[in-house]
Amino acid sequence: MLSIYNEQDIELLRRETSLQPHRIKLFLRSFFKNAETPQQALEQLPSSARSLFLQKMKFQTLTLEKGQDSTIDAATKLLFKTEDGHWIESVILRPKTGRTSLCISSQIGCACACEFCATGSMGFIRNLTQSEILDQVILARRFLKKENRTLRNIVFMGMGEPLQNMEALTSAIQILSSPQFFYYSPKRIMISTVGIPAAMLQFSSQFPQIRLALSLHSAQQEIREKLIPIAKTQTLEKIQSALKQITKKSPVMIEYLMLAGINDDSEAASALIQYLEGIPAHINLIPYNSIDGNPLKGTPKKEQKIFAEKLKVAGFATTLRYSFGQDISAACGQLAQKIAKKTDKESHIIFFEK
Repeated sequence: MLSIYNEQDIELLRRETSLQPHRIKLFLRSFFKNAETPQQALEQLPSSARSLFLQKMKFQTLTLEKGQDSTIDAATKLLFKTEDGHWIESVILRPKTGRTSLCISSQIGCACACEFCATGSMGFIRNLTQSEILDQVILARRFLKKENRTLRNIVFMGMGEPLQNMEALTSAIQILSSPQFFYYSPKRIMISTVGIPAAMLQFSSQFPQIRLALSLHSAQQEIREKLIPIAKTQTLEKIQSALKQITKKSPVMIEYLMLAGINDDSEAASALIQYLEGIPAHINLIPYNSIDGNPLKGTPKKEQKIFAEKLKVAGFATTLRYSFGQDISAACGQLAQKIAKKTDKESHIIFFEK
């Protein structure tokens, strides 16, 4: 079928139905900018064209199964089902500033297997397609429209490593920023990565206005390798070289997970300060969100503040971040799905992780 996210496919149908370009503009504005359903958007077209669009155009690949609201803050975890029976998750964040954000996934599972991340414990299943990435945005915007809210920021910080799904990531961003489609400012899109220097350089060259968030978590090579296995090949030295090139055009966000007894002492702070010397960066200190069966512990709040103060004294903009959605496993590192084997003819069942 033709795709709603493909400009050539849309033009093909426009010509087949002999529609004037302005009619298509009204239709696309309704669907993408006004977050209306396909049926509502198609009302912008003559009745003679609607049935052909419904017959030939694929509007959606994901199904929104449920939304789970936090009872302690303004977060909502959205559970989507793919056409091949997998589950993925996105998280809506509603901070008091009113700047509603959506944390979206780029893969089902993740190959990076970071020690602190529930998604990594799943293993890697597959990359999401461009349509599956964009459907998360479409369906979240319709969800928010019921609250009279608009979606301001989009963060690729859900399940998966975005830079290991480069083709779908870049094509999705082109649609997100296109005036014909969503028309999001690149400054309102952020990509989170565990640190793949070559891909970071490639991405920042193609999208210089989109900010990168680096999940650093330690500026000590040996410790970082224990937390992030990919760090054995994607070393701190290589990442630092990439950061120095990238930040000539734009600052980066440094994500630093505070883990008790691992990366939160004075030596770790000094290593981080030295590592980022001369690199324009905002440092986010993130509380660790517990995962069932994982022995890691978060740094107590008092020690977090001491660590943050050392960074501030060294001249770095530093934020002690609040993790939304901890009670619904929607906080950083908690997105996952369980896979249970069955003994009958069904291969497996994938279900929601509470």
